[in-house]
Amino acid sequence: MDSFDTFEDILNFAIDKEIEASQFYVALAQKMKTPAMRQVFEAFAKEELGHKAKLEAIKRGQKVEPAQNVTDLRIADYVVDVEPGPEMSYQDALVLAMKNEKAAFRLYMDLAGQVENEDQKAIFLELAQEEAKHKLRFEIEYDETVLTEN
Repeated sequence: MDSFDTFEDILNFAIDKEIEASQFYVALAQKMKTPAMRQVFEAFAKEELGHKAKLEAIKRGQKVEPAQNVTDLRIADYVVDVEPGPEMSYQDALVLAMKNEKAAFRLYMDLAGQVENEDQKAIFLELAQEEAKHKLRFEIEYDETVLTEN
């Protein structure tokens, strides 16, 4: 993890990560074969841009709501890693998305651990829970579309 000098440095880092996440989902959407699958990932790209906007608002001094814990189905812990590719299946795309959201959750938990100010810590804990919600949605989709088929 990078070393940060100020809270603003941390926010800028997190903003960059949200931009990367949005681009990840846009690229994933472009690899999908059906419009419905593309729409799923395009929606997540927009949500990541929403996180970026939230971080930018925090930089301007706005407050965030306290985080609520999200259930973890832990499906991402038990699926094999996959590499993105042009012929990737929906199942593989879901696995990639789950793993990506799990990494984003850990990032925000780590960032929360790097600040001492309770308000700043709350910001990162709230964003970690947002990422946990995303992971949960992908895990539910995986459970309903992949695990029930097998």
